[in-house]
Amino acid sequence: MIKIAPSLLSADFANLQRDIERVPNADWLHVDVMDGMFVPNISIGVPVVKSLRACTDKFLDVHLMIEKPERYIDAFAKAGADLLSVHLEADLPPAIHRALDRMEENGVKKGIVLRPITGAEAVIPYLKRGLDLILVMTVEPGFGGQAFMSDMLPKIEAIRGYINQYCPDCDLEVDGGIDPATAPLVMKAGANVLVAGSAVFGKPDPAAAVEALRSAGV
Repeated sequence: MIKIAPSLLSADFANLQRDIERVPNADWLHVDVMDGMFVPNISIGVPVVKSLRACTDKFLDVHLMIEKPERYIDAFAKAGADLLSVHLEADLPPAIHRALDRMEENGVKKGIVLRPITGAEAVIPYLKRGLDLILVMTVEPGFGGQAFMSDMLPKIEAIRGYINQYCPDCDLEVDGGIDPATAPLVMKAGANVLVAGSAVFGKPDPAAAVEALRSAGV
């Protein structure tokens, strides 16, 4: 089943609750956390996630684009994240495993993220321990509205193969340049969770935009 996760990075930060209410048909809400270190941008932090949790019961898919994410797993879990995903490039492997351990201890779903530069095979050790989600970035993380990198499609296909082999229940999410033209490409490659920002909140009717994405691969 395809899940659509509108990215709040493209919503109106002065009216986040209003914009959430404009996508009642969204499966998840994607929340981008940036620290100005791992990526050259700063977005939101723990207090905003806590406020989001208070105004919606939707699944909060919190993407940590931060250095040494292990430090903040407890705080984001307590703020109300349903799933936390951390970049493999944000720390050394033992620390990434510890971050995943902390997610388990806090009872939140656990995920890892790959920048475009990171090869598909990097996911294997983490899949073998069990994951709920792998996120493949199809743009360089940090800013919304970038163009889709079609050379990431073989990587998505390869990771789908690894998921089928090692952890079949793991979701495969794609983020970056997703719209009705690129959605069928990533679905065909094996993605089942699509993050979209400007393709949803940049449209006059965000709910209709969600449905357009959902039906794009049909």
